[in-house]
Amino acid sequence: MSEDDVFRKWFEQRRIEDVEAFVPDMAGAARGKVLPAEKFGVGTMKMPEAVFGQTVSGDYVDNKNNVEDRDMLLVPDASTLRPVPWARDPAASVFLDCYRRDGSTVATSPRAVLRTVLAKYAEHGWTPVVAPEVEFYLLSPHSDPNEEAEPPEGRLGWTDGARQPYSIDQMNDFDPFINRVYEYCEAQGIHVDALSQEAGPAQFEINFLHGNAIELADQVFLFKRTIREAAIEHEMHATFLAKPMEGEAGSALHIHQSVIDKDGRNIFSDDNGNPSELFRGFLGGLQKYVPDAMLIFAPYVNSYKRFLNPWDSPVNLAWAVDNRTVGLRVPDSAPEARRIENRLAGSDVNPYLALAATLACGYLGMVEGLQPTEITEGSAYGKEFGLHRHILSAISGLGASAALRGILGDEFVTLYCAMKDAEYMEFQEIITPWEREILMFNV
Repeated sequence: MSEDDVFRKWFEQRRIEDVEAFVPDMAGAARGKVLPAEKFGVGTMKMPEAVFGQTVSGDYVDNKNNVEDRDMLLVPDASTLRPVPWARDPAASVFLDCYRRDGSTVATSPRAVLRTVLAKYAEHGWTPVVAPEVEFYLLSPHSDPNEEAEPPEGRLGWTDGARQPYSIDQMNDFDPFINRVYEYCEAQGIHVDALSQEAGPAQFEINFLHGNAIELADQVFLFKRTIREAAIEHEMHATFLAKPMEGEAGSALHIHQSVIDKDGRNIFSDDNGNPSELFRGFLGGLQKYVPDAMLIFAPYVNSYKRFLNPWDSPVNLAWAVDNRTVGLRVPDSAPEARRIENRLAGSDVNPYLALAATLACGYLGMVEGLQPTEITEGSAYGKEFGLHRHILSAISGLGASAALRGILGDEFVTLYCAMKDAEYMEFQEIITPWEREILMFNV
C-alpha cells in the first residue's frame, strides 16, 4: 500500500473532513496549513523556510542561508496521523518533515535538530529514552495584558490563592477540565501518566510515559495544544510561561533521560548494577555543556525569573540521588531504570530543542570521557548560582560554543541566536510598570 493510500484509508475510516498539516517552529508553535481531506496529497505542499526565522512576536530575522526566501518541500509523516478531538467537524493532524529542493533536510527545523542528535547516538548503537514532566498554570480569562494573571474560579466560584502542593481537593475543583484533558490525550495517543497539583495556585504537572525522543517531543507539542483547547472549553486560559505570577512558583519541563544499547540494556548501569562510566560521562557532559545550552532551556527574558526562588527551581548543576534541590537529580531506582533528571528547563521551551540540547550535552560527556563533580549531600540551594542570570549572556554562551554548534548544527545555532537577540532587543524597547512607578520621578 502506498503512503497516499494509507492517508486516504485512514481518512475514510474516520470520515475525516479537514487536515491540519504543520511543522513546529522555534517557539514550539504549529505553523502550516488546513486543507480538505480530499485535497490532501494532491500536488506538493510548500511553505517558506523563513518560518524558522520568525520570532515569537511574528517578526523575521535575516538568515544568510536563505537570502532567496525560498520555499521548502513538506512531506507528511504518516506515523503521526491523529484525530483532532476538539474540532467541530471530524479533523486530523499530521506532522510535516521539511526538505530543500536538493533533497537535503532543512537544518533549522526543530524536529530535524533533534533527529541530528539522535543520529549521533545511533552511530554508537545507543538509543536515548526520555520521559518529560510538564508544568502549567490555569488562569482566569481576561484580555488585558496589563492585568496581573490570577487563578481561575473553582467550585462554587471560589478562587483559591493558597499554595497546596499535591492537594487532591484542589484538583477536584477542576475535575471536568482534567477529565477532558485525559479524554483528548487518549484520543491522540498522548501517553500521559499521573497529574498532580504543584506549588502555585491552579498549577499542575503532568508526567509522560518514557519512550523515543522524537515521539515524546511530538506528544509534548500536542499536549500543549490540548491543554490550551481544553482550558478554553472550560472558560479558562492555560499558560506554559516559565514565570506567569509574581511571588509564585515557576513552571518547569523536567526531562528524565537514560540510554539503552542494541540489546535494550541501560548503559548507565554496569554488569554489577553499579553506575557505569558512561553514566558518569553523561553527568559530566551535562555539567560542562548545559551552561552553553541555557538559551534553549531558558529561551525568553521571562525564563530567568523562574530562577529567582531557590526553593522552587534549582540554580546550579550540582547532582545528587533523590534530591530535588539540585539541577541534575538521579531518582532512586533499580539499576535497569537508572536515569538522570534535568530539572533546569522551563515549560516555555520548544520540546524538540530542549530534548536535543540535553541529549547533546550528555552525548558530548560520554564521548569525551568527562567526569562529574562529587555528589552533593544535603541542600544545593545555598551553593553557587552556576547558571546564566540573563538572556543576553545565554545568547553569547550558545553562540560561542563550538561543541554545541558541532552537534546541533552551525546553521541552527546561528539562526536561533539571531532570533533570541531580536526578541531581547524588542523587549528592551518596552518601558515596564516598575520603571514608571519607581524610576519615573525618583531619578
